[in-house]
Amino acid sequence: MRIMCLRLRERRVTGHVETVVLDSEGLSGWIAQDREVLAVLQVFHAMGTDVVIGANTIVEVTHARVNPHRLRWTLSRVRVEPVTADAAKASAEPLKAAGLHGHKDAIDATVAEMALRQPGPVALLTSGLDDMSRLCGGRVQLTGI
Repeated sequence: MRIMCLRLRERRVTGHVETVVLDSEGLSGWIAQDREVLAVLQVFHAMGTDVVIGANTIVEVTHARVNPHRLRWTLSRVRVEPVTADAAKASAEPLKAAGLHGHKDAIDATVAEMALRQPGPVALLTSGLDDMSRLCGGRVQLTGI
């Protein structure tokens, strides 16, 4: 097995990653062609890693200034996981356990829950390292953006 290492804002991703989950900042960065995000995705692509987002992440990144063609193109290259009633219920437990609340934390909890049920090893490209660390409990490699 080929081992790859990537340093991104002092976070390291080592070894093979089966699935990478993008939060809204990760998806926004890809849509906007952010160099830092593209460099990370290039490494994951070279590993053959699946890229996954939650359906509610699409809502988070969509606004008047988003290029609709770039959004559609990007979404055609990811697997979109639904946020079902069962997923929402499962998301509520770690949210409560972490002492978090509110709409932003609720969305983060659905992203964390979705990351935790993906084939592993799993990496999560996120701007919310502290909250995601509390929600994922060390079971997902967190990469800050």
